[in-house]
Amino acid sequence: MWHRAAPAATPAGRPRADGRSRAGAVRFDTALARSIADAVTVKDRNVFLVAERDGSFPLAGVHGFGLYTDDTRYLDGCAWTLGGAPPTPLGASVMRPGHARFQLTNPALRVADRTIAKEQLGITWERLVDGDTECVHERLLLQSHLTYACALELELTLHASFEDMFVVRGMQGAPPGTIAPPAWRHDTLAFRYAGADGIARAVTVRFERAPDGLASEGARFRLELPARGSAELAFLIAITHGREADADGPAPPRPGHARMQRAARRSADDHRAWRGRQPRLTCDSVLMQETVDRSLDDLHALHSRMDGAVYMAAGLPWFATVFGRDTLLTAIEMLAWDPDLTASSLRLLAGMQGDRVDPSRDETPGKILHELRTGELARLGRLPHTPYYGSVDATPLFLVALARHARWTGSLALFRELRGPVERALEWIARWGDSDGDGFVDYGPTTTAGGLRNQGWKDSGDGIPNADGSLAEPPIALVEVQGYVYRALLGTAGLFAHAGLPRRARALALEAHRLRERFERAFWSERLQGYVLALERGGRPVEVAASNAGHALWSGIAHPRRAARVVRRLMEDDLWSGWGIRTLSTRERRFNPIGYHLGTVWPHDNALAAAGFRRYGHARAVQRVLEHLLDAALHFPLARLPELFGGYPRDVYPVPIRYPVACHPQAFAAAAVPCLIESALGLSPHAFQHRLDVVHPVLPRFCHALRIEGLRVGGGSVDVQFVRREDGSVHATVERVRGPLRVHVHDRG
Repeated sequence: MWHRAAPAATPAGRPRADGRSRAGAVRFDTALARSIADAVTVKDRNVFLVAERDGSFPLAGVHGFGLYTDDTRYLDGCAWTLGGAPPTPLGASVMRPGHARFQLTNPALRVADRTIAKEQLGITWERLVDGDTECVHERLLLQSHLTYACALELELTLHASFEDMFVVRGMQGAPPGTIAPPAWRHDTLAFRYAGADGIARAVTVRFERAPDGLASEGARFRLELPARGSAELAFLIAITHGREADADGPAPPRPGHARMQRAARRSADDHRAWRGRQPRLTCDSVLMQETVDRSLDDLHALHSRMDGAVYMAAGLPWFATVFGRDTLLTAIEMLAWDPDLTASSLRLLAGMQGDRVDPSRDETPGKILHELRTGELARLGRLPHTPYYGSVDATPLFLVALARHARWTGSLALFRELRGPVERALEWIARWGDSDGDGFVDYGPTTTAGGLRNQGWKDSGDGIPNADGSLAEPPIALVEVQGYVYRALLGTAGLFAHAGLPRRARALALEAHRLRERFERAFWSERLQGYVLALERGGRPVEVAASNAGHALWSGIAHPRRAARVVRRLMEDDLWSGWGIRTLSTRERRFNPIGYHLGTVWPHDNALAAAGFRRYGHARAVQRVLEHLLDAALHFPLARLPELFGGYPRDVYPVPIRYPVACHPQAFAAAAVPCLIESALGLSPHAFQHRLDVVHPVLPRFCHALRIEGLRVGGGSVDVQFVRREDGSVHATVERVRGPLRVHVHDRG
């Protein structure tokens, strides 16, 4: 069992909210931290809020709810009462990524000499995040169903903690700066924080009208409700930060419906532009349609900005920043839908590629970063994430994404633009990636204070266990990483061949071929009927059954004569939960259905395994994974697949069990369904040959017709209709082709 430390309290007496550390050691107690499984997340640009189902941020207790930007939680409390009682939540919805609506009603209230029965008031709380101005527009609308007029007191309370994300997650102590007492100025309440990093941060709350009463952390308003009439209150929460930020400066703009509507229109225009760049998918399955639409909306919400560049934040709330692996896997999963996302991601990561040997950050020349943090603690040098390079797989994935981008676009322009970073990444694989000289890319013991023990995608401290339950000892060569390197070498060889450099292409292809031969000898296990999880110190196999073998199929490093055995093994009951493939077999000593990497189900892990099934011709296995993950999505709010969920068996638990602090939305989880659909439809691009192959498409059994319009391959695009036949096979009809593109359909066998 994991040792879990109880969270500490801040000097102000408010307990600290906690989350899971990707650095491995469990640094929080989920029994103490309030679950965010049902949280409503609203984000625009770099600003986001995580709210309870009633719209509030709790005023007490350990939790991760609040208003965030730039690795800082500005508000950790925001709640209101009506007639002295909190409202009763009825439902919550996110209309667009930045805009949420909470529907509430009243409990039984005693007002003056009269009792108002419960559910006599309809209450709507609208919250609109505007990342352009770094503010939140708030509107409370009360609709009376009473036959008489009444007056009610509404009291709003807020609390600002200005905690760095690593304080919120329980990995650091209290904020090192100074929080000033809240201060009122006319109709504006200001919270200020002087950061130890020299940055002044503030939250100001301005009300549409002057409060009827003031409190140190809130305000009271008297609302006059006519019989069967309405009343409303609008306020605006503004964030400021920088050396010039000062709550005594200009007040934020006065809130109001018109200002909120303008911000909503801008958000809607951004959303339409994002969806307009992508192929349009329509199908007769409401579940599938809603899950696809939610996935694409979530990916739009995760768009963020840094120094003018757009990037995809890894996940909310804990990982709202740049992650090399997450960014690249998301870009790869989304290539059929948005190749421009891949291009922008590659440019961003190339600009931060390692250029020196720096043990304090696990940096070596040519390495692609793992994680970048921009909050107070990173600025003070108390964290290595400035950026931190403790990832063994981001560098080969950088090359995989670049090669795959060219295969969809038919262009070498990005390859030529990033030729320098490509050469440095190849040099890193050849020189720095293999610490013990055995021919496999690995990671040794971290040299960084606070660095990761494990540096693959299962990067929790206990994520790589041996069969006897002990933890694998570095250097560790992961099975999936060898596959990523293999695919990176072959893909880059193809780029050099298209660029007219055949000798370089042949050398890289030969290197990939030799790696595959070494891999088969070292990683295959007859006992497992599959590939081992890793090789640990001394080349000893980490002989446990894990989902990582699916990534070996995705990369193509697995020998074809063994691929069918790996597919069967991954779909056996000890790995297959009924909702998806578990990260670790139930037969393994370390199995834990709610352990972060020890038996849970990760949507992106399943999507990559399914793409591997497709690569080796196992289309029905792809169909099974897609069907069951869509079934799982039905049980999550908004049909949103979270970062991970419990690996409990479906025949025992008829709904998927939530992981209490899983990110949602999370980038490569959101991209999993689009990736699965690409695999299910059998889409195989060959843009340099102006060709798209559609090979043995399959559809979930509850979907009988699907149409995809505007699918881009190279300089052309196509509309294709997929229809299920009576025998269960799927027929593809090419409806319209634009530009230089040939479409070959193979929909039998």
